[in-house]
Amino acid sequence: MKIFRIRFLIIPIILCYCATSYAQKLKLDVKEHVLKNGIKILMLEKHDVPTVSLRIVYKVGSVNEHPGITGASHLFEHMMFKGTKIFGIKDYESERPLLEKEDELIARIEAEKARGDYADKGRVELLEKELRGVWKKQKELIVKDEMWAIYLKNGATGLNASTSSDATYYYCNLPANRLELWAFMESDRMQNLVLREFYSERDVVMEERRLRTENSPFGLLMEQLNAATYTAHPYGWPVIGWMSDLQNIKKEEVAKYFKQYYSPNNAVIVAVGDINPDEVIRLVEKYFDGIPRQPPSPKVTTVEPKQIGERRVYVEYDANPVLSIAYHKPAAGHPDQYVFDVIEAILSSGRTSRLYKSLIEDKRIAVSARAYGGPSKYADTFLFFCTPRSPHTAEEVEEAIYEELEKLKTIPVTDHELQKIKNQLEANFVRSLESSSGLASKIAYYEAIYGWKYLNTLVENTLAVTPEDIMRVANEYFTRTNRIVAILVKKEKGKKL
Repeated sequence: MKIFRIRFLIIPIILCYCATSYAQKLKLDVKEHVLKNGIKILMLEKHDVPTVSLRIVYKVGSVNEHPGITGASHLFEHMMFKGTKIFGIKDYESERPLLEKEDELIARIEAEKARGDYADKGRVELLEKELRGVWKKQKELIVKDEMWAIYLKNGATGLNASTSSDATYYYCNLPANRLELWAFMESDRMQNLVLREFYSERDVVMEERRLRTENSPFGLLMEQLNAATYTAHPYGWPVIGWMSDLQNIKKEEVAKYFKQYYSPNNAVIVAVGDINPDEVIRLVEKYFDGIPRQPPSPKVTTVEPKQIGERRVYVEYDANPVLSIAYHKPAAGHPDQYVFDVIEAILSSGRTSRLYKSLIEDKRIAVSARAYGGPSKYADTFLFFCTPRSPHTAEEVEEAIYEELEKLKTIPVTDHELQKIKNQLEANFVRSLESSSGLASKIAYYEAIYGWKYLNTLVENTLAVTPEDIMRVANEYFTRTNRIVAILVKKEKGKKL
């Protein structure tokens, strides 16, 4: 579990040729249906193989959290595999009093510890011993990874989940004749999830944070870059959560969060493959229709204030230098996003890209250089990541990147280079839709951040980008006052920076 890009296939994709351009307009014939409780179904038939790729998207990510429960969305990604009242347990009626006792003991332990210097350590030790006994009894009732095992026995592949700032995704590819099994299991997970092993799984997430962030030079740099980039918007806190929040998050808080956001009216089902849409609707209605909708989820109304000066962050770590630069840009749906897609490809798509040719081949001052400017639900950033080649410094590489950006601002991209980039983007995009799994993931991703129909105009709008668009966007966004620079610095022993 974790934090998405033709040949001729028998799939209902209409390729219309524009009379004034060679560009292809790709149209996905996605069928939509919404249940009375608000759950949306998106279906695309593709009958080349007897399988179906299924996704459930919950429109909740770290952006929906608040201080005190950061990391809750990612923690739930883990908890969703722990089972329900009928999956993952031998006898729920025997487990239920143990769960209640667990909650009682946790509350008593925390209350005693809250007394600080006056806490009775002996009492805490006795309560913790009793709690370990409860966990031991519960463990004897647990059927580990039962839902996972059932899926695998029925031919599932690609079982996974992921959490982002904007959404949480659950993936499964199955033989088409196992669709009803999926509907039964996933509907049960939506309405009857049991927060068993909550505290041990919380410890797993804390260890994951230590591994991927606190003991990872790049992870630590990214966290500090985000924190410096967003002074108000919740994109500024990490998807995995702050350690202090993970240490103190309560099961009761998380259960309330789950009920609010993991509701039918905040979820989308995507089914792509050897399906009959009417049959999909029938099965989803049969298993999901009885799950009650919840009040609409609170909107994220905080807007990041306009930045009025360059920000710089230096992160000291015992590792080789890494440079990262962020520039604020608009959210998905803004017309400039298509321009950023083209700029990303010009700068860092392959060995013929500008950053590779300039920084790695010609000047030989970097061993890697990458730009990324993909869309998000809310205004985010265009990013650069670069590893200097010793003995060159991060600051040297930084200046070299600014030189390339100045070229974008002042020298129009040639028709030849722009056409080559557009051909690459179009080919990569169409190739990403080759499989049912790729189609399902694309539809799920864009539905979460803007709406799946974004896909039907993506190629057309990208191919419409002009050299003038590139110069305008480069001049508007790639400015000193709009950038945040974070550099990983290897501190020399005994030397102050």
